[in-house]
Amino acid sequence: MDELRRVILDYVVKEYLEEGDDREVVVDTPLITGGIVDSFSMVSLKRFLEKKYTIQIPDAEATPTAFDSVERIASLVERIRGARAGA
Repeated sequence: MDELRRVILDYVVKEYLEEGDDREVVVDTPLITGGIVDSFSMVSLKRFLEKKYTIQIPDAEATPTAFDSVERIASLVERIRGARAGA
Protein backbone atom coordinates (compact mmCIF):
# COMPACT_ATOMS: atom_id res chain seq x y z
CA MET A 1 0.00 0.00 0.00
CA ASP A 2 1.41 3.40 -0.94
CA GLU A 3 1.78 6.33 1.44
CA LEU A 4 -1.32 8.22 0.23
CA ARG A 5 -3.61 5.24 0.82
CA ARG A 6 -1.98 4.52 4.19
CA VAL A 7 -2.47 8.15 5.35
CA ILE A 8 -6.14 8.12 4.32
CA LEU A 9 -6.76 4.69 5.86
CA ASP A 10 -5.06 5.65 9.13
CA TYR A 11 -7.08 8.88 9.32
CA VAL A 12 -10.38 7.08 8.71
CA VAL A 13 -9.65 4.41 11.32
CA LYS A 14 -8.44 6.93 13.91
CA GLU A 15 -11.20 9.49 13.39
CA TYR A 16 -14.28 7.45 12.55
CA LEU A 17 -14.06 4.06 14.25
CA GLU A 18 -14.93 4.11 17.90
CA GLU A 19 -12.93 2.21 20.49
CA GLY A 20 -13.97 -1.41 20.39
CA ASP A 21 -15.26 -1.25 16.82
CA ASP A 22 -13.81 -4.44 15.38
CA ARG A 23 -14.64 -3.74 11.73
CA GLU A 24 -11.65 -4.22 9.47
CA VAL A 25 -11.14 -1.29 7.15
CA VAL A 26 -9.06 -1.81 4.01
CA VAL A 27 -8.66 0.28 0.85
CA ASP A 28 -11.87 -1.01 -0.74
CA THR A 29 -14.10 -1.07 2.36
CA PRO A 30 -17.31 0.89 1.72
CA LEU A 31 -17.00 3.93 3.98
CA ILE A 32 -20.19 5.87 3.34
CA THR A 33 -22.47 3.04 2.24
CA GLY A 34 -20.92 0.95 5.03
CA GLY A 35 -21.88 3.51 7.67
CA ILE A 36 -18.33 4.41 8.72
CA VAL A 37 -18.28 7.93 7.26
CA ASP A 38 -21.34 10.20 7.27
CA SER A 39 -21.85 13.56 5.55
CA PHE A 40 -20.31 15.55 8.42
CA SER A 41 -17.32 13.22 8.57
CA MET A 42 -16.91 13.51 4.82
CA VAL A 43 -16.51 17.29 5.15
CA SER A 44 -13.81 16.92 7.83
CA LEU A 45 -12.04 14.28 5.73
CA LYS A 46 -12.15 16.61 2.71
CA ARG A 47 -10.61 19.44 4.78
CA PHE A 48 -7.93 17.11 6.13
CA LEU A 49 -6.95 16.05 2.61
CA GLU A 50 -6.94 19.62 1.30
CA LYS A 51 -4.68 20.77 4.11
CA LYS A 52 -2.39 17.72 4.10
CA TYR A 53 -1.84 17.73 0.33
CA THR A 54 -2.27 21.48 -0.35
CA ILE A 55 -5.08 20.89 -2.84
CA GLN A 56 -8.62 22.12 -3.41
CA ILE A 57 -11.23 19.43 -3.91
CA PRO A 58 -14.13 21.03 -5.79
CA ASP A 59 -17.44 20.55 -3.97
CA ALA A 60 -18.88 19.05 -7.16
CA GLU A 61 -16.26 16.28 -6.96
CA ALA A 62 -16.59 15.67 -3.22
CA THR A 63 -19.46 13.26 -3.69
CA PRO A 64 -20.48 10.29 -1.57
CA THR A 65 -19.43 8.04 -4.46
CA ALA A 66 -15.97 9.62 -4.64
CA PHE A 67 -15.53 9.25 -0.86
CA ASP A 68 -16.94 5.73 -0.49
CA SER A 69 -13.59 3.96 -0.13
CA VAL A 70 -9.97 4.77 0.58
CA GLU A 71 -9.16 3.70 -2.98
CA ARG A 72 -11.70 6.11 -4.50
CA ILE A 73 -10.54 8.96 -2.26
CA ALA A 74 -6.89 8.29 -3.16
CA SER A 75 -7.75 8.24 -6.87
CA LEU A 76 -9.50 11.60 -6.52
CA VAL A 77 -6.54 13.12 -4.68
CA GLU A 78 -4.09 11.72 -7.24
CA ARG A 79 -6.13 13.12 -10.12
CA ILE A 80 -6.34 16.57 -8.53
CA ARG A 81 -2.65 16.58 -7.65
CA GLY A 82 -1.80 15.47 -11.19
CA ALA A 83 -3.97 18.16 -12.72
CA ARG A 84 -2.35 20.77 -10.52
CA ALA A 85 1.15 19.54 -11.45
CA GLY A 86 0.26 19.76 -15.13
CA ALA A 87 -1.15 23.28 -14.86
